[in-house]
Amino acid sequence: MKCPKCGCEDSKVIDSRNADSINAVRRRRECTSCGERFSTLERIEGIQPQVIKKDGTRQEFSRDKLLAGLNASCSKRPVSNRVLTDICNEVENMISSKSSREITTTEIGEYVMNRLIKIDKVAYVRFASVYKDFTDPDSFTHEVQKIGSSDE
Repeated sequence: MKCPKCGCEDSKVIDSRNADSINAVRRRRECTSCGERFSTLERIEGIQPQVIKKDGTRQEFSRDKLLAGLNASCSKRPVSNRVLTDICNEVENMISSKSSREITTTEIGEYVMNRLIKIDKVAYVRFASVYKDFTDPDSFTHEVQKIGSSDE
């Protein structure tokens, strides 16, 4: 593990603990060269779950891709990174609890939209506009009206 300060590749582990709800280990390390302390998050690499896309193709699940989509949807919105990380963790847990190691983009999209509508309606509409592939302003307007009427 390279030290973020000096680039030395030699460090020692000071502390290890399970990371909250994400099947990973958080390690506190110290560089043997400069003494800088830093943390790492280690995940087990195994058989990655497969995502079945709308066109029927399969692709490995990418936590980073999901998080990037959430970050784009929540850009300049009052939604913390912790909340977005929690949503990613929940999706990963949902996948790992399934008997098969496959999940559809529909299942992921619906889950994320159900979480976002409770957190931030603007972020929800942004995510839905990409997920539902709005092709015209009427689709967008219909979605906004739908969430507006659900508040009443």
